[in-house]
Amino acid sequence: MKAPASTYRLQIRSSFTLFDAAATVPYLKSLGVDWVYLSPILTAERGSDHGYDVTDPSSVDPERGGPEGLLSLSRAAREQGMGVLVDIVPNHVGVASPAQNPWWWSLLQEGRGSPYAEAFDVDWDFGAGRIRLPVLGSEDDLGLLEVADGELRYYGHRFPLAAGSYSDGDSPRAVHDRQHYELVSWRRADSELNYRRFFAVNTLAGIRVEDPWVFGQAHAEVKRWFDAGLVDGLRVDHPDGLADPAGYLRWLKDLSGGAYVLVEKILESGEELPPEFACEGTTGYDALADLDRLLVDPAGEAALDALDAQLRPGEPADYAAMILGTKRAVADGMLRSEILRLARLVPASAGPPPGLSEDVAADALAQVIAAFPVYRTYLPTGEDVLREACAAAARQRPDLANVLDVLLPLLLKPETELGRRFQQTSGMVMAKGVEDTAFYRYTRLGTLTEVGADPSHFSLAPEEFHRRMAERQESLPLSMTTLTTHDTKRSEDTRARISVIAELPDEWAATLDTLRGLAPVPDGPFENLLWQAVIGAWPASRERLHAYAEKAAREAANSTTWTDPDEKFEARVKAAVDAVFDDAKVTTAIEDFVARTDDFAASNSLSLKLLQLTMPGVPDVYQGTEFRDRSLADPDNRRGVDFKRRETALAALDAGTSPADFRDEAAKLLLTSRALRLRRDRPELFEGYRPVLASHAAADHLVAFDRGADSAGGAPGALTLATRLPVGLERAGGWRDTAVELSTAMRDELTGRTHGPGPVPVAGILQQFPVALLAPVIGDNA
Repeated sequence: MKAPASTYRLQIRSSFTLFDAAATVPYLKSLGVDWVYLSPILTAERGSDHGYDVTDPSSVDPERGGPEGLLSLSRAAREQGMGVLVDIVPNHVGVASPAQNPWWWSLLQEGRGSPYAEAFDVDWDFGAGRIRLPVLGSEDDLGLLEVADGELRYYGHRFPLAAGSYSDGDSPRAVHDRQHYELVSWRRADSELNYRRFFAVNTLAGIRVEDPWVFGQAHAEVKRWFDAGLVDGLRVDHPDGLADPAGYLRWLKDLSGGAYVLVEKILESGEELPPEFACEGTTGYDALADLDRLLVDPAGEAALDALDAQLRPGEPADYAAMILGTKRAVADGMLRSEILRLARLVPASAGPPPGLSEDVAADALAQVIAAFPVYRTYLPTGEDVLREACAAAARQRPDLANVLDVLLPLLLKPETELGRRFQQTSGMVMAKGVEDTAFYRYTRLGTLTEVGADPSHFSLAPEEFHRRMAERQESLPLSMTTLTTHDTKRSEDTRARISVIAELPDEWAATLDTLRGLAPVPDGPFENLLWQAVIGAWPASRERLHAYAEKAAREAANSTTWTDPDEKFEARVKAAVDAVFDDAKVTTAIEDFVARTDDFAASNSLSLKLLQLTMPGVPDVYQGTEFRDRSLADPDNRRGVDFKRRETALAALDAGTSPADFRDEAAKLLLTSRALRLRRDRPELFEGYRPVLASHAAADHLVAFDRGADSAGGAPGALTLATRLPVGLERAGGWRDTAVELSTAMRDELTGRTHGPGPVPVAGILQQFPVALLAPVIGDNA
């Protein structure tokens, strides 16, 4: 199997097509990238910037360059000796515009008689055999329907007509009532929908790739890529939504000829990738969580907890209790339709006569899912998790204990629809209740609330980090590592600055107090989140911060929501953001704190990047992050990238120009290019893992590892040195007599200087940058 040394993620869209990507390949090659990594490229909803709403899986999206664009990109990569990795979306398709999706259009027009009826996951017995489409503003809008050109119309929405369902003179309402679908108010989606969705997105309908013919048709174009030698590997979006992820991955391996495959699998703390998964690893959120916590000062936890408590009068910041509540609220709210569908699958014979009522079964199922510690089980893998979740639900709700005793044996049977569908549903509740709600409520330190992380885990000791890295090298050496993605809630450089707050908790508390006094928002935890985001992303435009603040407030759903916005609260939020630009005192408070933390943030940024690029696994560089990127949640993190500027800066570095200092963003470009090139050109230096311990005064502020030596005395490989907790290092007087032992002469890829052999002062190695990447000197250069 061909595997990458590194990848570089590109967001393909109409404004940056596959042809544009092809033109970027020479720069990526010069940067040191091994494989180009593409966001979804199959035909999607017109105008979609992300591509996860595929409307036609049989073709490459014309708006993204079409098949000619993919051929151009693939040829460009091949000419440079590079591979191609593509993101695919097997769980769902986009149905926002039915006419754009031939499968969905057929389903709506022909109902259960459609050749694609079995491709979609519809509960035909619920809803009188009609698919409920939640598009109306209210039921009164049925009076606004029109029939035109053989279609049913509602404002800009177009729907097909079943054969023989319309005659001249028929009222649009009467025609609507004869269709295989029913247009309903969007507010009914939460509890009355009868087709499986992606999370709570009504315009993304789940498909049943567990059926061989559906898999075959949905992946025919993907197969063509491999048959034609256009693509080398795949990234699989949201496998947890599938009925049988393990079976799907086996099929995908066969279809691709055993190609390199990664899964977007969120591993909770202590969870391992299921052994039956035919893939090389995850997309790297687990690595991101470890790296962030390594650079967070544990000494700041108590002070930030105390500050958080002050912002929550009468409400303890109990994360476990919080996520139990947010998951239960999601199960009872936006995903109630999915829970009720599970309840309808409980056999009538279950429980004491006359059997469990739908409401009681739904109550118990929702409680079990709320108690789940991970996204889902893959029965029989994870059976113990399901048993414990049922036990936890019984402790939380003793009144449901007898019901849970009845349900557990049913849920343990993956061969039944209830057992299978329960596994598909638990991850939806986890994602919406935790990542998209609790992560906007648990606000003591924004760095910690990233996808795939447990924010109650504040920091990670170097010893534990090294243990996890050795384990990663042993068990998942080809799994991806990442720092920023199209889904991260804050980019790596935003988090690098926010992490400094843990080293300056008292100064942050004073700054936050000032900002709250100058531009108050009546929600203390949200204020902490908002002002950390402003600090982390600064400088940022008014428009970017307005968009983030509105999204964050509505996701938190404490003081306002997406479905019922609180206009007065949101006006206060908008005024606070405006004050950043219009009130000199607010601007000064922000810029003073940024200036206080900027050197430390730059140090964290370089340390994060070097650690990620050189640790075990396959490092991915998200587009543009070879320069500093201080983005917030999507769509902010999906903005366009000025590749010409980066190409010019890289050429200058290669011509001998040095960054002004480590705060210069060219320093990050230098680090990225030198690390990627070394991984690509000298892979033998990255075949093992061994912690390297410093000695003397500031040893705890250095994180170092040797990627060539599996044990003491082995052949040295690439040696990474990175600064940890730079505020504390400065307060302690710097590196002083701290030293590392080098077994041979080694050249710093960033500065060109040679060090060793023997004990070498860390201050000398890190004189110019807070990080170093050392490689054994070869031959005449020794």
